[in-house]
Amino acid sequence: MAVAVVEAYDRLARRVLAGPARLGRTRLVAVDGPSGAGKSAFAARLADALAALPGGGPPPVVHTDDLIDGWDDQLTFWPRLEEWVLGPLRAGRPGAYRRYSWVRRAFLPRPVPVPVAPVLLVEGVSAARAAATADLTLAVFVTAPAPLRLARALERDGPGILPELRRWHLGERSHFAVDGTEARADLVVDGAPVLPHDADRYYVRRR
Repeated sequence: MAVAVVEAYDRLARRVLAGPARLGRTRLVAVDGPSGAGKSAFAARLADALAALPGGGPPPVVHTDDLIDGWDDQLTFWPRLEEWVLGPLRAGRPGAYRRYSWVRRAFLPRPVPVPVAPVLLVEGVSAARAAATADLTLAVFVTAPAPLRLARALERDGPGILPELRRWHLGERSHFAVDGTEARADLVVDGAPVLPHDADRYYVRRR
């Protein structure tokens, strides 16, 4: 039986800032996990905790869904992230990316700047893939039961995506099995906790 522990986002934020900067002068935090697990909420709350620290500011947050060229680009978007964001920051320069519009099915022309900052959060499926290990200060894996994740995704995006979503889930399961992402993560988070807690200030860690 897995043991769960309630921990504070502000404590994790301090842990991140105390860690080494491995992406140039930036501490890269990857928030990974399957679709519908709660990655976006976790990343947003950690970003808020980092911004609330003395002398801190809101860290940039990059969502990999904004870099994916449609459903068929689930895992192959990485060179785009590397060229537009990670490579420049590694060299000490600001990055910028073009956000993909799932409505227009095209990348929008206006660039989204990614400044050189003490912390960068990258959130999305495969964000903590093995290829990123050398750049990472912290790898987080958020998990939740498959039926709940499916229900969350359908509530968010509608039942029309179900065929593509099922294919997406197969792809991510295969990727995680081969990549060993959860086993390598520094922190595994329960995205559907039953322990009572203030979700804005605390998360539930699995161990």
